[in-house]
Amino acid sequence: MGNKIPGPSTLPFLGNAQMAFFKQPSDIMKLALELAQKYLDIGRIWIGNKLVIFLIKPEDVEVILNSHVHIDKAEEYRFFKPWLGEGLLISTGPKWRAHRKIIAPTFHINILKSFVGIFNKNSKDIVEKMRPEVGKVFDVHEYMGTVTVDILLETAMGITKEAQDKSGFDYALAVMKMCDIIHQRHYKIWLRIDSLFKLSSLYKQQLKLLDIIHGLTNKVIKEKNKTYIDNKAKGIIPPTIEELTRTNNDFENAADTKPLSDVFQGYKDDLDFNDENDVGEKKRLAFLDLMIESAQNKTNYITDHEIKEQVDTIMFEGHDTTAAGSSFVLSVLGVHQDVQDKVYDELYEIFGDSDRPVTFTDTLRMKYLERVILETLRLYPPVPLIARKLTRNVQIVTNNYVLPAGSTVVIGTYKIHRHPDYYKNPDEFNPDNFLPENTQNRHYYSYIPFSAGPRSCVGRKYAMLKLKILLATILRNYKTISAVPEKEFTLQADIILKRTDGFRILIEPRKRIPSSAK
Repeated sequence: MGNKIPGPSTLPFLGNAQMAFFKQPSDIMKLALELAQKYLDIGRIWIGNKLVIFLIKPEDVEVILNSHVHIDKAEEYRFFKPWLGEGLLISTGPKWRAHRKIIAPTFHINILKSFVGIFNKNSKDIVEKMRPEVGKVFDVHEYMGTVTVDILLETAMGITKEAQDKSGFDYALAVMKMCDIIHQRHYKIWLRIDSLFKLSSLYKQQLKLLDIIHGLTNKVIKEKNKTYIDNKAKGIIPPTIEELTRTNNDFENAADTKPLSDVFQGYKDDLDFNDENDVGEKKRLAFLDLMIESAQNKTNYITDHEIKEQVDTIMFEGHDTTAAGSSFVLSVLGVHQDVQDKVYDELYEIFGDSDRPVTFTDTLRMKYLERVILETLRLYPPVPLIARKLTRNVQIVTNNYVLPAGSTVVIGTYKIHRHPDYYKNPDEFNPDNFLPENTQNRHYYSYIPFSAGPRSCVGRKYAMLKLKILLATILRNYKTISAVPEKEFTLQADIILKRTDGFRILIEPRKRIPSSAK
């Protein structure tokens, strides 16, 4: 059944695995794009006796992602298991459904609003840290990685900037190194075999890294549990998730069915959500606090070990994705100065020449910046591939092919987003691709930077709000100039899509006048 699907010729025992021999991460990306160009909407390869099928047609992708049956992640996700355990990324079946139900409310808009101050504070800090780079060519990804980890430590674990020590830096470094090890296990066939991997130096390195990652998470959970119990004994009861997420509208339940560009707009008419003072310091709780509250009050049954898995998952999924996404936006705007001028004009209209922090309501007015972010995520999706394992045969639209049970389906987000049937001049950067008139008739599964369907990213609203505040703060202070033309960007797909050549830009202090007044 697999060989009925077009693909490259195979070798005995190896299948097509030899194609990845001696390849670097940038070579793997180049090879994948060459195969996608040759086999268009569907193709297959064999890694030994393992069948891998690539889909890039939205109609076919919908069959997989929109299903409540095909929710099992591909076998390769097992490489994350020593790190993330049965967290939301990896778990399946009843456990995944139960934990998704517990975690989803912690991303409610009321809770996200309480993070606006954290986003602002860290965004202003990174602006100051970048100041010595004015006039130099530098890799902005290092700064975006730093600010993203700082924000996550505070919003996911509740470790404030003042309380952070060297352990926060060690944690961030360990996460990056773990991602590199997992990526190598994906494309180096001998490392995919557990017994051989355990004989390698990478395995010993992984054990040390996991000691750092799990050590911090376990320590913080222990401290948070003690604080919760001590406060309860003193009669200090934090607000429950139900109290924090109480709302007068039903938009939250419908949000995942709406286009991403409308994701916050359903709140515009609800006065509660336009009051910037309704969520103060008193109600600010990290995701970890909320899960502990839920467990302690027996609202939902979740153990400390399971809480650790979920916090580790949030830290992983929320780190490099937004670091890469923001780095790509700053790089692309550095190329397209006319677009950057329009972004700044919109920001000037909202803020003038003031330095006041961004409010939640301000983010609703950042229509053009949102389109720029969405278009950047179209061309450079941080997660360029999504993989599922099929537990039963599936018929797709293209040529009525039947994908056999046991095979791995890889959904090529990068190529879907550049499909000429859905985007005019698909390789060109054009924020107008996300004007309402251009999105309303486009296939829903032709744009999936946060995946789609039942397993879509639970933190997409968190990511968009963070990106808006971070980028708005940087662009109010600096003009970015790319050191490299866009056609010379060299891409590599580690776990996250990045640039092999680095995100090299220059920054200049922003003249606080609209571009029309220059």
